[in-house]
Amino acid sequence: MWSYIVNRSLQTIPVLIGVTLLTFLLFHAIPGDPARMMLGLRANIATVESLRQQWGYDQPLPVQYWRFFKKASTGDLGRSTYTNRLVLGEIADRAPATAMLAVSSMLFAIVVGIPAGVLSALRRNTWIDFGAMIVSLAGISIPIFFLAILLLWIFGYALGWFPLTGYVSDVGWLALVLPSVALGTRPLAILARLTRSSMLEVLRQDYILTARAKGQMEWLVVFRHAFRNAFNPVFTALSGSLAGLLVGSFFVEYIFRWPGIGFIAIESIKQRDLPMIQGTVLVAAFVFVVVNLLVDIGYRFLDPRVKL
Repeated sequence: MWSYIVNRSLQTIPVLIGVTLLTFLLFHAIPGDPARMMLGLRANIATVESLRQQWGYDQPLPVQYWRFFKKASTGDLGRSTYTNRLVLGEIADRAPATAMLAVSSMLFAIVVGIPAGVLSALRRNTWIDFGAMIVSLAGISIPIFFLAILLLWIFGYALGWFPLTGYVSDVGWLALVLPSVALGTRPLAILARLTRSSMLEVLRQDYILTARAKGQMEWLVVFRHAFRNAFNPVFTALSGSLAGLLVGSFFVEYIFRWPGIGFIAIESIKQRDLPMIQGTVLVAAFVFVVVNLLVDIGYRFLDPRVKL
């Protein structure tokens, strides 16, 4: 088991190196001179050349990448050209807000989506099943940014039940409701549909019929035998959705003015703060890789039948 964990962890190293290379190439694929973009069109040539030398933009790309890789491997992602703060420090300050939003969205998706999927499987082809699947289809189809604006307009502006924007430290915990619902609706829909299909497959197995034939209570059959064996694909979607929420809440954070990593990433794009853009992309990719690693390791503890 431990050898598998070590080997699987070592396999993530080339992936992370590839992420740094891709992030670096995307950074330099943006049209225009980075120094000119930072200083603006009115800056004189001498100032632009001085900044290019200071940041090393006058060096060949392999040399620039090697410098970037060495710094990134030690946690040095440079300084923001807009705030002059360390990029990693700025991201670390914003990370708790993003984590709070992601976890609350995931809890909303789990509490509503998984029971809805189980109930749809148990009440197949009834109005409960059809209603839950229609809602989940809408949740998958509606773009997150449109849903966020719609919730903001209905429940924040028209009804006034929740604050329009703000953080929990400013306007209270009600500020967390609308962003969490907007961000958690898509994983909720995915979990509901996947739980339903997985449960339907398991409920047709012979050991479920045997358990019922022995006279076991229905709730015991459903949760001890059926749901436990149907949880593996749900766990995959659950972990993948959590990683996506941690790094994919950019639009929701910006719409609700939530002070997380996504908000600062969009602000960096507006300000042409290239080191901050580069840092947020790299951190987001790193989080995704680490979460996938933890999921692979967690499979063995979840189901001993899984081969390593």
